[in-house]
This record gives sequence, structure tokens and C-alpha cells, in this order.
Amino acid sequence: MPAPHAGKALLATQRLALREFHAGDAENLHRLNRDPRVMRYIGDGSVGTRASAAAAISRTRKHYRNYPGLGVWPAEERAGGAFIGWFCLKYIPATVEVEVGYRLLPRMWGRGFATEGARALVRYGFDVLGLHRILGLTHPENLASQRVLCKAGLRDAGWGHYYDRDLRLFVAVS
Repeated sequence: MPAPHAGKALLATQRLALREFHAGDAENLHRLNRDPRVMRYIGDGSVGTRASAAAAISRTRKHYRNYPGLGVWPAEERAGGAFIGWFCLKYIPATVEVEVGYRLLPRMWGRGFATEGARALVRYGFDVLGLHRILGLTHPENLASQRVLCKAGLRDAGWGHYYDRDLRLFVAVS
């Protein structure tokens, strides 16, 4: 069954479909970003607003044009089209480094979606975009996300200073 916001998927895995964000995704993004469990390790832990979700989608849509092949994409279950969160392959601000990342609804945690999506984006980054290095960054206490990055093929590289803070650094090299 096609996803409710069906359009050409950027990437499909066995269970996930990633596509470009559009304005109609603002409520799903707001639902994700307003959950304190989701935002616990993001920035200062503040939850998002409807306005911040709409602004994020607007910024993201500009990035699709400015950085072809990179971006932040909503993820939907291929079986039924339910929104589960988002995945990204994007430049880390103020660097030339590319980061793989994800943010999922809590009810989707522990089901292998994060690993499946991150692994697929690392392959896409190397095989399609020709990247030579992809980073993963986590809050030092986010052990679950660190396990996901390792399962997705990144190696623990210690620490790095990104987003104005010291973070755990994981690296994949083609």
C-alpha cells in the first residue's frame, strides 16, 4: 500500500520509505519534536512548537535545492505508510563534514528502524553520493543511539566538538 503522502521515495528499505518533507508534514514533525523523551538529548532538551516544526520544514526544503542528495527526510513504514520519524544525511553546520542522523517516535524505538534507516543512508552516501566519510554524533549519555550507529557500520572515534558542545563521535569511511 502506498504511503498517504506518496511521492517518489528517495530511499526505500525493507520496512521504510524516505521522501522529501512537504508543508503537510508539520503536524507529524510537531508530534515528534514535542515529546520530551525524543528531545532529551537534542540541544538543551527543549520541546518544539508547531511554528518551529513549520520553520524546520521550510529550511529543509531549501536544503534539498542547495545540497542535492543531502537532507532530512520523513520516514514512513512501507506497510501502511505510518509516520515513524525522520532520517538525515546533512552537512554539520560550520564544517564540511556530513552527518547521518535520525529521530523516531518512542513507540518505534527498539524495533530496528533506526539501524535500518541509518545503515541504508550510509550506503547511499558512499555508493550514490560518492562520500568518503560520514559521521554520527550523539550526546555522551545516549547509549542507545551509540549502539545504533555501531550497528549501522560506524566506528567509535571518541569525542568531537560539534554544535558548540562535546559529543560522542562515530565515523564510517568508504
